[in-house]
Amino acid sequence: MSKPFLTYDDQIKKLTADKQMKIADPAYAKTVLKDIGYFSLIGGYKTPFINPMTRVYQNDTSFEDVLALYQFDLSLRELVFKYLCQIECKIRQLASYAFCSKHGENQSAYLDPNNYNNTKKNAADIARLIQLLDYHANKNKEHKYVLHQRIVYHNVPLWVLVNTLTYGQISKFYALLPFQMQSNISREFPNVNEKSLAQYLKILTLFRNVCAHNERLYSFRIQIDFPDTPLHERLGIPKKGNQYRSGKRDLFGLVIAFRYLLPKQSFLVFKQSLIRILL
Repeated sequence: MSKPFLTYDDQIKKLTADKQMKIADPAYAKTVLKDIGYFSLIGGYKTPFINPMTRVYQNDTSFEDVLALYQFDLSLRELVFKYLCQIECKIRQLASYAFCSKHGENQSAYLDPNNYNNTKKNAADIARLIQLLDYHANKNKEHKYVLHQRIVYHNVPLWVLVNTLTYGQISKFYALLPFQMQSNISREFPNVNEKSLAQYLKILTLFRNVCAHNERLYSFRIQIDFPDTPLHERLGIPKKGNQYRSGKRDLFGLVIAFRYLLPKQSFLVFKQSLIRILL
């Protein structure tokens, strides 16, 4: 059976009477539930505090304990999102620059499948990408800067259009570029090759979505691997067989990725901010 709708008062009663959570100030708890939501707060952050067998809170867990974990994760999301956006901005610029330096400013260039890695395997993905780019260049009316280029110049250069694309779409655009163009872009990230950069962008899109949609980040795990790096080895991360036990599908892996994708000074500032959140 589906779970029944509960009023805020019923939610608080369920937490205290059924789940044995300590709530010293029900009025405050009700305000928090209105601001965040039961599912996002309790459903998202109860795991470390609840007995998985009895589904009852342990060790006198208070409402404030769960809220503190939520607030910690919120600070983590805000920090991570800031630097994901910094990488996104750089990739947008590098991708459009690399493409336009070879093919020029005419929008017909990025609407031509022959200017991508146009293999049989990629054909369907390229067709979908071009359909998307064509929509933004010729039909989308949401972005004034695109409309201006369309109306005044009858042409929307890629360096303008690229700003309309999502993280995932930028990732797909890079993945479909010819190898040499990918190589030119990846050179801007020392010790990251073109294949690893494609993998990073695919994974960063997943983390970006978690941050943007206010989902739980601290324990988020992905189903694909971050690339192995020399930093994994230098940190002495334990292995199971040939696979590192951490830093491959978790938030730690994203921190390692930031070390390779962010400028040195930006990474140092990120690390200092991360330490402050963790302490």
